[in-house]
Amino acid sequence: MQPMTRIRRYRPDDREAVADICVRTAHEGGDSRPYYTDPGIFPTTFALPYVTLEPDLAFVLDDGHGQAVGYILGVADTPRFVAAFRAEWLPSAADRYPEPSSPPSTPDEEIIHLLHHPERMLVPEVTAYPAHLHIDLLPAWQGRGHGRALMRSLLRALQDKGVPAVHLSMVTANIPARAFYDRLGFHEIDVPDPGPVTYLGRTTQKLDVL
Repeated sequence: MQPMTRIRRYRPDDREAVADICVRTAHEGGDSRPYYTDPGIFPTTFALPYVTLEPDLAFVLDDGHGQAVGYILGVADTPRFVAAFRAEWLPSAADRYPEPSSPPSTPDEEIIHLLHHPERMLVPEVTAYPAHLHIDLLPAWQGRGHGRALMRSLLRALQDKGVPAVHLSMVTANIPARAFYDRLGFHEIDVPDPGPVTYLGRTTQKLDVL
């Protein structure tokens, strides 16, 4: 009998797998390793702070053998998370990734700049969507309904916390990701001069469309 995949809450022993998934999906949905000198900057910025600061909103796709092959990471209150990121997470990460003394000039430095400026997450136009999320699946596990199941788990958890809506930002060039979010009921949020990203949001209700 084939082992059954399942969605479960994040456990501390998933940390290495979550970091690896992040690295292998960080470049427009694909592997970041060919493009970055130290792709570890991606989980340091976009994954590990979430499982450290708000682990109760972290869910993984378990391959049936205990191995995480995908995840969804959320926060219920973005301003509160930003404050914790600044006070609790950044001091531990800055030694490995010190802030450049001049404007970013390499792909690595561009992400390091994001690490050191968590206030970038405080976008006025998404205030009505206080939660935000990151979701990633290894390529072999995409297109099989697992992303939808992960999203349902997080939205239900946010709903239980009384959070009315959630947002995300995605690289606009990642066309397959946009199609995925559209199918799950996300809509575009108009943010002036968003750069290379698009902001999307949805209510935590209406889980019947998932």
